[in-house]
Amino acid sequence: MQERSSMTEASGPPSITGLFSAAVTPRTESGAVDNAAFDRVLDLLLSAGVDGVCLGGATAEYPHATRDERLDLIERTAARIGDRALLVGIGAAAPTDVVPLGRAAFNAGARAVLLSTPLFFRYAQEDIEAFCLDTAAALGGPVLLYDLPSFTTPFSTETVLRLLHGAPHIIGIKDSSGQQDRLAQLAHARGDKPWRLLVGDDGMLVEAMAQGWDGCISGTSGAFPELMVAVTRAAKARDEAVLGVLVPLLRELFAQQGVFPTPWAIRIGLEARGIPVGPLPLPASPGRQAQRAAFIEWVPGWLTRVEQALGLSLVGAR
Repeated sequence: MQERSSMTEASGPPSITGLFSAAVTPRTESGAVDNAAFDRVLDLLLSAGVDGVCLGGATAEYPHATRDERLDLIERTAARIGDRALLVGIGAAAPTDVVPLGRAAFNAGARAVLLSTPLFFRYAQEDIEAFCLDTAAALGGPVLLYDLPSFTTPFSTETVLRLLHGAPHIIGIKDSSGQQDRLAQLAHARGDKPWRLLVGDDGMLVEAMAQGWDGCISGTSGAFPELMVAVTRAAKARDEAVLGVLVPLLRELFAQQGVFPTPWAIRIGLEARGIPVGPLPLPASPGRQAQRAAFIEWVPGWLTRVEQALGLSLVGAR
């Protein structure tokens, strides 16, 4: 495939705004990627009107996937989503996989890649800054920093700002830190610079949009994209009346999801909607089995109330 450039000096950073759904990685009982289920997941996301799809982040459980599996999913997604934006997380258990994944993403037409810090070991800020500078230079395309402190060494805000100011190919951040004060800090520091600011904590979406952020890369929308799309649009329009109806529904969902490890609730939510995506990564204890059953029982009634709020029929997507 001929490489397609995602950014040129003349055009500046690519347009990355709105709601981007983080896709799960369906598995068969034997552990192989379930491509048919993955296609159904993409169809759900696209039919809900998401602005783009994100692969290879925490919702995709990227440490569990091989390089070849991830390369295949990049190609499969690029061929299926048409003109929607493709974002690709390139964090990897093996640091030597990061640049090949990024190059494959750009070859497939990804609008940007998400660069998280290396897994498992904790590093100093100077270490991760050097890693990001070296990786961005090797890729030569638009890179979003991916701050994922629950699972990787966190970026300090000072490191983020140094990289945004000083690295030619680092164009913004997906911030899953949950730090509310960072919303205003980065929005203020951006000024008229073309940085792309995307929140990765779904619970901070409305506040982030109010601070002038560009959108959200959402795990929750991996199973329930309709509500997340509507909340994003209402937040962008600052429509308080619509948000007053939708945000309580979203908070109910967060409360239900919060009892599960990341991203079990997304996988179980898809199952509740009639799109089974395979076994959970660990055996389910009796307590987890009871929580799973309760969540599956809860989803249809909640979806009915979402339907009523949005004026849509979600029955066929369950």
